[in-house]
Amino acid sequence: MARIHKRSPTYGFADAPGTGPRARTYRLLLAEAMALVKNGRVPSVAEVAVRTGVSRATAYRYFPSRSKLIGAVIGEGLAPVRHTQTAATDGPLRLRELFEKTFPLFKENERHMRAALLLALEHEGLERAGLLEEEVFRRGHRCDILRRAAAPLRPQLGAAGFERLLKALSVIYGIEIYVVLKDIWGARDREIEALARWMLDAITSAALRDAKVADRGEVLHAPTTQRAAQRRPSTTPGKARVSSS
Repeated sequence: MARIHKRSPTYGFADAPGTGPRARTYRLLLAEAMALVKNGRVPSVAEVAVRTGVSRATAYRYFPSRSKLIGAVIGEGLAPVRHTQTAATDGPLRLRELFEKTFPLFKENERHMRAALLLALEHEGLERAGLLEEEVFRRGHRCDILRRAAAPLRPQLGAAGFERLLKALSVIYGIEIYVVLKDIWGARDREIEALARWMLDAITSAALRDAKVADRGEVLHAPTTQRAAQRRPSTTPGKARVSSS
């Protein structure tokens, strides 16, 4: 049976050595990995070691797996995203500010994010088949980023509504929207950013509208038959309903 790893993200923003020879070696390996990824590759640790002239044993001490290597690449490129601060206090405005500040960084790091997606998909398939022989690579840091930005909306939406909002936003916040709109539709970066903001506004508005409806005690998304039954006037027991032919 395949071993199922926990779903929390395993790539992170690893602490790089500060100064000295270890730091120089780390930066050398990381720079080569980032260059290979930018050219459309998901390199192995051994390949990076060969191309930099570093021994494999040394390279594996810094990056024990491809997961750690690609995690460091993403951490380097997208570090400004996790440090993004939103000045607005209004929930929808905070989310809009987050999108406007970070989507240009997605554009700059598109190749790196695609490599992370590619490795995650490869590992998911191998794991399901019970064939994964290295540390599993999982993504998911967008969850915490979105949760922080949307925090003011939680009291309005409630726990369930807030989680649904985060899940919906996570579909459009990341590399996936580029894969769909650029690869399938041929959209340019500016159009992708505009569509992402449009979808953000639509999703947020729908979440707030549903929360208001729920507060009034109305039925959300009730089936047509249920809504019709609510509108149908009741009849007195024992009286036959007259219908015209």
